[in-house]
Amino acid sequence: MIFTETKLKGAYIIDLDRMKDERGFFARAFCQKEFRDHGLKAVIAQANVASNARKGTLRGMHFQYPPAAESKLVRCTRGAILDIIVDLRPESSTYLEHISIELNEDNMTALYVPERFAHGYQVLLDNTDTTYQMGEFYTPGAEGGLPYDDPWLGLRWPLPVSVISSRDQAFRPLREVEDEIERRMSPTKSAA
Repeated sequence: MIFTETKLKGAYIIDLDRMKDERGFFARAFCQKEFRDHGLKAVIAQANVASNARKGTLRGMHFQYPPAAESKLVRCTRGAILDIIVDLRPESSTYLEHISIELNEDNMTALYVPERFAHGYQVLLDNTDTTYQMGEFYTPGAEGGLPYDDPWLGLRWPLPVSVISSRDQAFRPLREVEDEIERRMSPTKSAA
């Protein structure tokens, strides 16, 4: 695997190191040792798949509060997505900054999302599938989210939104929840 750290400390783009021959290629997609060597959470508590029928579908911006904060390893296995993550670590020099990357079936690139980040993506092609390896179990009551179109975040999505869940549409704006995020995401505080 080829690990490239982004401007958001601890968030990595992970490309496959392909060994090619006449059959095609073979590549390692996950290795606990390599993850640990890069300081990443090397635990997979759950593996999830999302199938998206229509381009323009938007999922996000999701996170879980500590002590159930989750890391994610996200890969697009069919089609294409624009994946965006936002740093929600109050102590970070990149607090509330974001990055975006296209993940698609051709590049097979993965995005490692550290704990205490918001994550979301928009589907760029019909019939797109993604996989998520989660570092923590889904924990009802610890989940949170921010609006995909919150002006304070300044996220840019390439397509009009065609499908979004009612839950994702109901997230409160950052200006209304920032105090709670700062308090609950602080490394010195436990979840309230």
